[in-house]
Formats: sequence, structure tokens, C-alpha cells
Amino acid sequence: MSALRLLGISAIMLVITMAAVDRFSLLYREISRSCNFYIEALAIVGAWYTVRKCVSLAFDTYSMLRLHVIPRLGGEVDLVKQYGKWAVVTGSTDGIGKAYAEELAKRGLNIILVSRNKEKLEAVSRSISETYKVETDFIVADFSKGREPYPAIKEALKDREIGILVNNVGMFNAYPDYFTNLSEDVLWDMIHINIASANMMTHIVLPGMVKKKKGAIVNVSSAFCCQPTPLLTIYGASKSYVDYFSRALHYEYASKGIFVQSLTPSAIATKMVAFNSFTAKRSVFVPSAEEYASHAVSTLGLSKRTTGYWKHAIEFTLAESLPEWIWARISLYISRIVRKQALTSK
Repeated sequence: MSALRLLGISAIMLVITMAAVDRFSLLYREISRSCNFYIEALAIVGAWYTVRKCVSLAFDTYSMLRLHVIPRLGGEVDLVKQYGKWAVVTGSTDGIGKAYAEELAKRGLNIILVSRNKEKLEAVSRSISETYKVETDFIVADFSKGREPYPAIKEALKDREIGILVNNVGMFNAYPDYFTNLSEDVLWDMIHINIASANMMTHIVLPGMVKKKKGAIVNVSSAFCCQPTPLLTIYGASKSYVDYFSRALHYEYASKGIFVQSLTPSAIATKMVAFNSFTAKRSVFVPSAEEYASHAVSTLGLSKRTTGYWKHAIEFTLAESLPEWIWARISLYISRIVRKQALTSK
């Protein structure tokens, strides 16, 4: 009897085991089908992402070649014919402004220099006129004085056929610093010089360009507009304004024959960044003002937003691709080093 019972129990266990195995096999096949579906879906997503990135890389490569290589291989564009015979450049006695004015003069444009130091203006004006055999003029204006300089500028420019306006005048921090350490004078000067000047100069010159249905406005922003940069908060914010202003204005007036460009350069070896040993001298990624201006002018009419220099374009693309928190931490670390360096050298 016990043997029959044991045999019966064994048979029941065998049936249960076979049913379990059958059920497990069915479940395994369902899971496999489900996994295959997800694997195939992931493969499609991966292939789409790869193709998208390859296409994007191809377009970026083409764009860089079209902007920074092809124009320099071919003949120079006749800027006088395309935009007009006079160019106005603000902040034009040193650095980018002076180099940009010289580059435009080299291409045959007459130059009006706008800056606050009369002696420097006279010297630069004379040098450009004698070197490039063009007409030059200058306007003494201190853009830190709020609304004060603009009536005189408007009066001086009213009978000129302005083809190109370069809003280059700008103010940088004495060195990277915390917002509460900046004086009220520095805050107001940054707003007046970096933001208000671009607005007001454009407002003075743009109506004449619209009337003759051609002209170009170049607003010098900064690579710092790409991401929030601690210890350069006000400077970066002011340059973000200039960048946004330029891009929106281009769409607003492109149909009227006006080309508006936002230049977003990275470090350039000028007096403005003399406090920083990393950028005060020319290096692989830090061009001289003259080298930068030569490249930047060749992009005019080709790109509404550019660094103006191909090596800076690489830096800008990498900076934009970083998560904001990584950029902010790296920037904060570097800015603290530069700040300490500047304070130590005082």
C-alpha cells in the first residue's frame, strides 16, 4: 500500500513538474519575444541616433569649411559695393576694435572711429588713413556716461552713408569676482557700455541702412554667452543680451537688406584680459587681435552668429555641449585661480 501511495505521489509530482516546465518554457518564449522587441527597438533608436550625429557632424564640418576656409581661398568680397563706403567702429583705439577697423580699411572702406580718448583717436585715425589710403574721421564719446554722448554722435553721422556698424566697445571685469564685491559704478558702467551702446548706436544708424536697403551691423558679444559663468556674471549676462539682440534683429531686418551678425569670440590677446596670464599672450587658441579680425571680417554676410575664428568655433561647440553644472564648476574653479592670481599681483 505504501509503495502504491509513493508511486502515486511520484506520478503527481512528475505531472506537476512537467506542467511547470511547460509553463516556464512558454513564459521564456514570451520573455524572449518581448526582449527581442525591445532589443530591436533599441537598435533602431541607436541607428537613428548614429545617423543623426553623423549628419550633424557633416553639416558642422561643411559649415566650418564654408565659413572659415572657403572665403579665405577665394577672392575677397567687395564690402563697399555690398554694404556702403563708410564703416563706424566703436571702441576702436585698441584691441579688436582697432584691428577690425584696420581690416575694413584694408578692404577699401572709409572709417569713423568712436572712442573716449581723443589723442588715441587722432593717432589711430592718422595711421589708418596713411597706411590704407582711405578717408577717416573720429568722434570722441564716453559710453559710460549714459544718454549723454548719443546726440553728438547722431549729429556727426547724419550726413554719412554708413554701410557697416561695428558695436565693439565693451567693458570687462578688472578680474573675475563675486557679484557683491562689484561697486555700483562698475554695474552701471557695464550696463551702459556693454548693453546700451549697442542699442543706441544701432538705433542711430539703422534707419539710414533701411532707407538704402543695405547695410551690416556687427555686434561683438562673447563666448561667455553660451553658458552661465560664475564670477563673470554681469559680463556674461551683458554679452548674452548682445547675442540675443543681434540674432533677433537679424530676423527682423533681413528682409530689408540688413545683415546683423553676433560675434562670439573666445580669448584674444588684448589689454582687456591682461590680468590673466592664460590669455594675455598669443597662443594656439588665443590669436592676436589682428589675426582674429582678419578671420572675423571674412565671415561677414555668411553667418549671423559665429565666433569669427575657427579655433574658437571648436571651443564654443565643446562648451555648449557640456551640461550646465559641469561648465559652471569648471568655470568657477578657473575663475577662482585667476582671481587669486590677480589679487596676488596687485
